[in-house]
Amino acid sequence: MTAALDAAGLAKFVDHTLLKPEATRADVEALIAEGAELGVYSVCISPSFLPVDARGLKVATVCGFPSGKHHSDIKAAEAARSVADGADEVDMVIDVGAAKAGDFAAVQADIAAVRTAIPEPTVLKVIIESAALTDHEIVEVCRAAEAAGADFVKTSTGFHPSGGASVHAVEVMAATVGGRLGVKASGGIRTAGDALAMIEAGATRLGLSGTAAVLAGFEADGGY
Repeated sequence: MTAALDAAGLAKFVDHTLLKPEATRADVEALIAEGAELGVYSVCISPSFLPVDARGLKVATVCGFPSGKHHSDIKAAEAARSVADGADEVDMVIDVGAAKAGDFAAVQADIAAVRTAIPEPTVLKVIIESAALTDHEIVEVCRAAEAAGADFVKTSTGFHPSGGASVHAVEVMAATVGGRLGVKASGGIRTAGDALAMIEAGATRLGLSGTAAVLAGFEADGGY
């Protein structure tokens, strides 16, 4: 799949992301300008910055971020507000503790609450914090996300001490959802090699904060 990719093609996988707590509106405006110049798929920003003029890019935001330890009705309300404010996509964080406890029914119910609040065509991505989960837990959480009507499963917030995306986690996630859902790799992807490895593993979207550097590296290596 990656053989025919050029830098412009790789950019179309990217949610160009700024979720730092210290980000300002000027930072977000710069992110959007850079994303438009790079030709990314979307920008992913904190919900308090909505609405924005995204210069024709899709707008993604986060929900229950970054801990996931919010009541489901609060997550649902946050997601609905974001969509009302112009978000096209919402990346919600599961209750990772529920997954660690084996309560996958609770994980599914949490996701379903958000899905109900933001019906299609809004895209719902489910952040599972894969680095904190076993392979079995990853599989079960992905199954719960699919059963709840999610559109994507996503590796990481980028804020968890266990780490971000890994090729292995993406492979497990992609095998579980079998092309029925998208797979977003996010967290710690800093080079063109990292990005291509995630796509080879089955990622259909990438969350990048250093998009320009990744694409520049891709071009410097002459493509893949």
